[in-house]
Amino acid sequence: MTYMAASLMCGDPLRISDELAKLEEANCDLLHLDVMDGIYVNNLALGPEWIAAVKKATTIPIDIHLATIDPIKYIEMFAPIKPEYISFHIEEAKNVKEVIAKIKSYGIKPSIALNPETPISIITPFLDDVEMVLMMTVNPGFSGQKFNKSVLKKIEDLNELLLGREHKPLIEVDGNIKSETINWMNHSQPDIFVLGTSALFHKNDNESYSTRISNLRQQIESHQAY
Repeated sequence: MTYMAASLMCGDPLRISDELAKLEEANCDLLHLDVMDGIYVNNLALGPEWIAAVKKATTIPIDIHLATIDPIKYIEMFAPIKPEYISFHIEEAKNVKEVIAKIKSYGIKPSIALNPETPISIITPFLDDVEMVLMMTVNPGFSGQKFNKSVLKKIEDLNELLLGREHKPLIEVDGNIKSETINWMNHSQPDIFVLGTSALFHKNDNESYSTRISNLRQQIESHQAY
């Protein structure tokens, strides 16, 4: 099954209630919320109070992406919100097993995030311990970056690694996801597509979020049919 996640930091910050209502109407599957500390990436975003308010205002499950140093610190900060997933960057985890165990201790599904240049081999020992792998197709920090095509091969390699495994974490892709780049993934087949400015929150036409998400679902399903 294919899931659509909306990157809420790309929405209108002055009309978040309206954005949430439109995303619910569009049957959006997840809200992808980036937490950035200004150290791991050169940007700041989305504090715990704001995300807690979003959680109270919607029924859409929350998917938190920690683009931070010191994952344990931020897990403890955001876990009380009870998101569905928390992703942490393996590049910043000194003890990956400890970080995964910390997320699970709160009853939250753990996810490993990796940057475009990070090899799949680094996450292979932990695939049985996580519920999702977040494959960044751009370097985290800012929207509007160019899609890194080298990640396509990594997604294919990860799919091959998961074949025949009893436990298969979902594969999520994030970074300039739109109709064109989805076409490039017709042999890669991720499970979750994070939609930001390029595909969902742009103002280029009068299409509703429902129409945009529905059209992308149909495009992905047409790939899966072959």
